[in-house]
Amino acid sequence: MSRTRLARATGAAAAALALALTAAACGQNAPGGSKYDGGGNGGTVGISMPTRSSERWIADGENMVRQFEEAGYEANLQYGEDDIPQQITQIENMIAQGVDLLVIAAIDGSALGNVLQQAADANIPVISYDRLLMGSPHVDCYATFDNYQVGQLQGQYLVDALGLEEGGNDSYNIELFAGDPDDNNTRYFFNGAMDVLQPFIDEGQLTVLSGQTRLAQLTTERWDGALAQDRMEDLLTAHYRGRERVDAVLSPYDGISLGIISALESAGYGTESRPLPVITGQDAEISSVRSIIAGKQTQTVYKDTRELAAQAVQMGDALLNGQECEANDTESYDNGEKVVPAYLLEPVSIDASNWELLVEEGYYTEAELRN
Repeated sequence: MSRTRLARATGAAAAALALALTAAACGQNAPGGSKYDGGGNGGTVGISMPTRSSERWIADGENMVRQFEEAGYEANLQYGEDDIPQQITQIENMIAQGVDLLVIAAIDGSALGNVLQQAADANIPVISYDRLLMGSPHVDCYATFDNYQVGQLQGQYLVDALGLEEGGNDSYNIELFAGDPDDNNTRYFFNGAMDVLQPFIDEGQLTVLSGQTRLAQLTTERWDGALAQDRMEDLLTAHYRGRERVDAVLSPYDGISLGIISALESAGYGTESRPLPVITGQDAEISSVRSIIAGKQTQTVYKDTRELAAQAVQMGDALLNGQECEANDTESYDNGEKVVPAYLLEPVSIDASNWELLVEEGYYTEAELRN
């Protein structure tokens, strides 16, 4: 992800916002039945995020508040703290308070059907943010990264790190982890990775000693690193005694990766004679980037939440002015009731060779990563 591409995306969003805000200042009513009536008032955006327990959701919330406010809107940000009834109550309160737009990253994408109906009844458009809202026709558009590509990047990194495409008779042991079963993204990440890895499993170059390869066996509720640590400990105890070692771990998310590393270190990995396996991740959370620099976690996938926030702002502004959301995928994201028009941003693989990109693009400072 280059600075040029970032500047181009941000500039396009800013131009669209400036044009729409000029129309609002001229007192033009938004067509299409939206609650937003222009008149120089940008309106209020309700932003519902799943939890503060992950660094990335804190960053997402802060980025959206800042960018919506810079665009002339008021923002009401709430965190559900991985409590589904709490998130539902928060969204219901936003609807009752008369927000003009909802941006929702769901704890459980299938649990919000009733509250989305309430939003529709109040004529409030809804943007599904990063996690697809399922089972409802009342989802206007979807802002996310290319989640299948995230999995592909993770899978290909493992293939490259182990040299599987170079041939030879070497075989390696791998264990597989997946994300929250209630998060629709989990299957996209997993399918992307397995489409890369499965041929090598079929050929015997990769062996899953535990035999656990089905998604239902691999999920990690609420993306909880402690649960991942427990499962890794169980796998090591059951399948990796004696001379067997883990050579690679497919991990879908940085918090899970750190839990896996804790389990491995407790079992004696991380020494010169018993190095840690190749371990993937996602979100480029600061603790995991530090781990990569320290030689522990091997890889993560960088998803610039500033770009995702900018895309949500651009979509929200379009909806509030009676326009269609910009989309670059109108086929892939079927939520069971409709195919939701989506805009997919591009993820980037990060490891010890290119982590400085995060500093160059202003995502972190070097002091933060070297702390």
